[in-house]
Amino acid sequence: MDGLVGLRKDTLIDLSDLSSRPKLKIAFVVYRGNPHSGGQGVYTRYLTRELVSMGHEVEVFSGPPYPDLPKEVRLTRLPSLDLFREPDPFRVPKLSEFKDLYDLGEFLLMASGAFPEPRSFGWRLSKELTPRLGEFDVIHDNQSLSRSILKFQRRGVPVVASIHHPITVDKRLSMEYAESFRQKVGLFRFYGFVRMQCQVASQLEHVLSVSKVSARDISLEMGVDLRKISVGPVGVDTETFRPLLEIEREPGLVVTTASADVPLKGLRYLIEAMAVLDKSRGDLRLVVMGPSREDSPVRRLVERLGLTAKVQFLGKVSQEEMVTYYSRCQLAVVPSLYEGFSLPSVEAMACGAPLVVTDGGALPEVVGDEDSECALVVRAGDAEALALAISRMVDDPDLGRKLARNAMYHVRDRYSWRRSAETALNLYYKAIG
Repeated sequence: MDGLVGLRKDTLIDLSDLSSRPKLKIAFVVYRGNPHSGGQGVYTRYLTRELVSMGHEVEVFSGPPYPDLPKEVRLTRLPSLDLFREPDPFRVPKLSEFKDLYDLGEFLLMASGAFPEPRSFGWRLSKELTPRLGEFDVIHDNQSLSRSILKFQRRGVPVVASIHHPITVDKRLSMEYAESFRQKVGLFRFYGFVRMQCQVASQLEHVLSVSKVSARDISLEMGVDLRKISVGPVGVDTETFRPLLEIEREPGLVVTTASADVPLKGLRYLIEAMAVLDKSRGDLRLVVMGPSREDSPVRRLVERLGLTAKVQFLGKVSQEEMVTYYSRCQLAVVPSLYEGFSLPSVEAMACGAPLVVTDGGALPEVVGDEDSECALVVRAGDAEALALAISRMVDDPDLGRKLARNAMYHVRDRYSWRRSAETALNLYYKAIG
């Protein structure tokens, strides 16, 4: 792939026998670990589970919301003011909630319009982990990229950092789709932590990314030497995400898993595609799984296009509900403008849902090359192309079944959490060596 010549030789992970290597004690750090919202929490839960099952000892250091971990994984909670918790983000805490200067600093950053969690988590992590550094063989940072992580590395501690995709892309797209100058100023302040993360990432010796495209973009956007990046895809829990054969597919039902409030996810283009299809055929309805504000631009777009009866916003759903919809739908769509990986794509494929994706970021890489034929791929940000692909899939059920069958084989062959753990371990040993 163009632009990837500098990737380390082990990028595609030619793993040696890991069973003969010594067992490790791993400090796994994540600034927010919600397992039901966002890839960081899912990654934390399943990767640590596999590491422990392979005989290693893992202790997770997490800020709220805390991850849901197997009982064999120790959790050390680093409480914060949790200023962005649902249902009251940007809340003003009571005076009695302030316990130390970290709390005060966290609140003042938020009051200035910044997102404080990567920084404030780093402060608390340094206080908790510094006296215990000798207990661990390696520290694995799950994309907090705080200055504390760099401090640990400078003290000679082996450090590995997972970067799922460059957050600079989120910042750029959010600014581009801002609806007013005031909103742009607010977003500029909110994403103030990005500069810190880029500075930290560029000085790390061992970075783990989830796709070749993401590795390339991390290098270009965050200044990380491509030779310091290894690549290993994340996995999917195929015991949870599987076809429910007792459920029949519902003609005309289209589903997507995306936050309506994040421009990166490209939901507006899927809504526009549904409007095109509603005029030409009118037999489709869309179910959106994922958080959204009542006043979000996407919801206003649905009303403006007269699609209120055809588009349903479910909000956050459980994994069980997600699997049910993937098993019921005629097709699933991932309309993202950019993805460093894409758990929703892999989860939909694991459930046997015929899939339409864009070419945003690593999506074509995740769903396989042209020979794999696991999904229809269209240009990102193109509502007409999405409409044509959806219409083609609905009109040709045999095509959908063929793609879904190929996709299930592709997922089971490539995306296991055991393989993800082996990739991480391979990099741990390199960092220690």
